[in-house]
Amino acid sequence: MNRRTVPCGARFELWRGEISKRSHGRFWIALTVHYEAFGAFRVVTIRVNIVHNRMMGDLEVEKHVQFILSVEKKKDDFESVVMEHIRINGAYWGLTSLDLLGKLGVVDQDEVISWIMKCQDESGGFGGNIGHDPHILYTLSAVQVLALYDKLDALDIDKVSSYVSGLQNEDGSFSGDIWGEIDTRFSYIAICCLSILGRLEKLNVQKAVAYIVSCKNMDGGFGCTPGGESHSGQIFCCVAALAITGSLHHIDKDLLGWWLCERQVKSGGLNGRPEKLPDVCYSWWVLSSLIIIDRVHWIDKEKLAAFILNCQDKENGGISDRPEDAVDVFHTFFGVAGLSLLEYPGVKAIDPAYALPVDVVDRIFIGRR
Repeated sequence: MNRRTVPCGARFELWRGEISKRSHGRFWIALTVHYEAFGAFRVVTIRVNIVHNRMMGDLEVEKHVQFILSVEKKKDDFESVVMEHIRINGAYWGLTSLDLLGKLGVVDQDEVISWIMKCQDESGGFGGNIGHDPHILYTLSAVQVLALYDKLDALDIDKVSSYVSGLQNEDGSFSGDIWGEIDTRFSYIAICCLSILGRLEKLNVQKAVAYIVSCKNMDGGFGCTPGGESHSGQIFCCVAALAITGSLHHIDKDLLGWWLCERQVKSGGLNGRPEKLPDVCYSWWVLSSLIIIDRVHWIDKEKLAAFILNCQDKENGGISDRPEDAVDVFHTFFGVAGLSLLEYPGVKAIDPAYALPVDVVDRIFIGRR
């Protein structure tokens, strides 16, 4: 049995059991519990294997690892140049993919951490690369990468948390940087980042939650600002932020669950909003939200797994947005993360709210007791 330890004193919200069958020949009984412990929302799945065949099925693990490593080496090609300003996000996508595949050790840890710290601005925030302006997006990626390596102690946590909390506006919203763009993505990032750092109290959480709720629409979804169109990416940000702050009661789970499950198309893939093409990245944005609100059983998980696997480049590695398209590290991460949420054999479990491996999140919060 694969077991996760549930901390003493956790407040249980719901148990759900189901018998699952996968096309790759693995059967199990899955019990899922949503609980709140140490001020953080968590989802734990206990699986009992009944029959077991191939552990990795059709997932091209070694080729994906080599593809991720090759992205770092190609510093002069077009793809690398256009990604220069978000290189720290790329590091998070690639390194988290490697960790989920059990291959984080293939990268030089000291080299990664040294480079991450060189991206920090004197304000406490991080830029997308060395010498770039700080932004809340890049700051979270830096914190997440350091968390992967259990190196949060390399940070001046008070300085980083002051940078993030300083971006909160009077109405509870968050700006991405000093130039003032407002988006619910930034609300999630601030809440997630300071929760990981153990400094959530530096935010006005009540106002932050109220702002997120003001972005809820009549279809149950959320937009980037009040009145903005519902979108799967924004929905993840709002749902995960509400989960971390213990505020899921603001969500109409059936209404939102219905909107989200309608994102699945005939191919098995998920789209971001009505009448759009499916995209592997929504295997994360939609699926994580469905798991958090306990409505993941409303979609066909086997067809979604097949869609993700069909988006692999089986010769050179990497995962694309749709079958036969060009691969990139962004979609590789979200494809692997989607398979993790689908409990694909051999892929480590990922936390649906923090977007980090479950063992990393456990280490952060259990170690803080």
